[in-house]
Amino acid sequence: MIQSMTGYGKATVTFGDKKINVEIKSLNSKALDLSTRIAPLYREKEMEIRNRIAKTLERGKVDFSLWIEKEAGESATPINAALVENYYKQINAIAEAYHIPVPEDWFATLLRMPDVLTRVEVQELSEEEWSVASQAIDEALQHLVDFRKQEGAALEKKFREKVDNIERLLHSLETYEKERVTKIRERITDALEKTIQKDYDKNRLEQELIYYIEKLDINEEKQRLANHLNYFRETLDNGHGQGKKLGFIAQEMGREINTTGSKSNHALMQNIVVQMKDELEQIKEQVLNVM
Repeated sequence: MIQSMTGYGKATVTFGDKKINVEIKSLNSKALDLSTRIAPLYREKEMEIRNRIAKTLERGKVDFSLWIEKEAGESATPINAALVENYYKQINAIAEAYHIPVPEDWFATLLRMPDVLTRVEVQELSEEEWSVASQAIDEALQHLVDFRKQEGAALEKKFREKVDNIERLLHSLETYEKERVTKIRERITDALEKTIQKDYDKNRLEQELIYYIEKLDINEEKQRLANHLNYFRETLDNGHGQGKKLGFIAQEMGREINTTGSKSNHALMQNIVVQMKDELEQIKEQVLNVM
């Protein structure tokens, strides 16, 4: 089964008073284009995280986020009581020495003093916490892969439908091929008789007609296009990681359809070719999303 490059995964785990959140989003890209936003505590593990994402996702424009939430009571910045007391004593001493009035609102004044509300924390990432966070990363990655598979299944269904439509249109060309040759012959002969208005070498004309009609023959293009259609189906069967290959096959299909259109020289056949191009264009648009 093919996979889409579009996906989303999220996981949340708890460690002590922390809620560890991991979110991963991906869109289509020619290669792996990874952006990360990682909480400071886990930045030492950034290379390990990047390697794990690259190994699992392979391609795509990927946004990875890892952040921590704490309970409100635990996350509040502590007030440095010792520093508050020190400031209080200093202000009182200065007021007394210089006969300056003391503040009317002591609490507001003291809380504005430097470092009273500064959080001074040195945290280290423990093996236990990293183990829990690592599980969240794996879970989010798995959710994204499951999403990609689901999207890939929808894409595969659409591709097979479009390929079948092109094949049906290809077979419908046969109805007009013999009629086309007859009309070309009649049009050239009528033009000669009206223009020249005298006898001409009919054997030579027949040879020239055969040469001209052979130049308009589309059997080789039809056969190559049929082969490309079958190869596209086989590539779909081979599973994920086939996006670039499917894109190359679609390009080759386009070459044969274009050549068929230029050789057709028949209004109804060219209408069919336009329909084939429309079906192929939809394949080309969506194949960009395939891993």
